[in-house]
Amino acid sequence: MASGKTEEMIRLLRRAEIAGRRVLVVNHALNTRSGADRIESRSGVAFASRAVSDSDQIAAIVTEMDPDLVAVEEAEFFDNGLADVVERLADDGCEVILTGLDRDFRGWPFGPMPRLLVIADEVDKLTAICVVCKGVATRTQRLINGRPAPADSPTIVVGGINDPAGKPESYEARCRRCHEVPGLDSLFGPWLG
Repeated sequence: MASGKTEEMIRLLRRAEIAGRRVLVVNHALNTRSGADRIESRSGVAFASRAVSDSDQIAAIVTEMDPDLVAVEEAEFFDNGLADVVERLADDGCEVILTGLDRDFRGWPFGPMPRLLVIADEVDKLTAICVVCKGVATRTQRLINGRPAPADSPTIVVGGINDPAGKPESYEARCRRCHEVPGLDSLFGPWLG
């Protein structure tokens, strides 16, 4: 979160286009931050995309467009079938680039990301700046009315910094030390050992 993932993806996509490659960008329909027809970085850099609601829809669009490169924004929102789709695309010679958060707001593995990280040929893990101590941020802090969200909150709440609806939820980058999840020990105590 706030690490430059989308901006880096767009940089790679622009290079591919300059090289004359056919590019397809898909974004999960849950990600409404920039609209259904584009991805956009926090600095305002944008690129056209197609919104889909599950991984099976990606294969249909690929068949229609026959791209050389498929990029998936916010991969953590997708179902676990995304890893199978990515594997098939890569096996068929298509380059695949994904962005996504590897952890949810609790600090736990997020959606299909663990499997995607394992099957990836290359992983670039970007970090942000902790808003509390200015250290290296590797966590996403969800806030509700300015306070850390409790562990039993829903995993996905779309919105945050650029949310035009002004919802009380927001997100910020935090380091391990400054990241807080009230109730995590009591909710998941037996699993934490």
